[in-house]
Amino acid sequence: MLENISINCHSSIKFSKDKILYFDPFRIKEEIHDADIIFCTHTHYDHLSEEDIIKIKKDITKIVVPVDGKEKLITSGFDEKNIITVNPDKEYEIDNIKFKTVRAYNENKKFHPKENNWVGYIVYLKNVKYYIAGDTDITKDNRGVRCDVAFLPIGGTYTMTATEAASLANEIKPKIAVPIHYGEIVGEKEDVIEFKNILNSNIECIELI
Repeated sequence: MLENISINCHSSIKFSKDKILYFDPFRIKEEIHDADIIFCTHTHYDHLSEEDIIKIKKDITKIVVPVDGKEKLITSGFDEKNIITVNPDKEYEIDNIKFKTVRAYNENKKFHPKENNWVGYIVYLKNVKYYIAGDTDITKDNRGVRCDVAFLPIGGTYTMTATEAASLANEIKPKIAVPIHYGEIVGEKEDVIEFKNILNSNIECIELI
C-alpha cells in the first residue's frame, strides 16, 4: 500500500502512483515540476509553502487548499483557475481522484483553531483509503475516520504527541500507521520508538522519514 509513496521531510508527502500527488510540500530541493495535484492542509509556512509549490507545479497543476489559503496563493501569483478551495467534512473529486476532508484542529492549544476550518484528507486510490491527518489533536472528527493507511503527526507542541497519535491509531485501526511531523521543526526520532511501542500489534508502523 506504500509503494511509490515517499516523505521528503516533516509532513511533506509524495504519492507517485497513476498521478503525482503532493501533500504539504516543504523543503523541496530540486525544481521537478511534476505535480498533478497539490494538497495543503492549512496555511502555516511548513504546510503551504509557496516557494516549494513553485518547484513542483506545472501550468495545469491543481492546488487544493482550505478557503483561507486561496488569497495567499493568488497574492503570490498563482493562477486562480487552478486553485480549488475545500471545507471540512466534504467529499470531492478532481481528475478522477476522490477524496474527503476531515476537520483538523487543536483541542487544548492555540495553534490550529477549529474555526479556521483547516483539514486533513482521506484520499481513495485503488480501493485503499489514505488518511493524511494534517496538524491536529485527537478530536471527535478524526476519531470517526476509517482508513487503511494513516499518516499521523507525532511531534507534539503543535499537534498530537507520539502517545496520543498511537492512541488515535489504536482507535481508528488502520492496517498501517506512518508517523509524520517530526525530526524537522519539532519532534525527535525517539518519538517514533514511543509511537511504535504503543501501537496495537495488528497495526504495522512504517517509517518513511
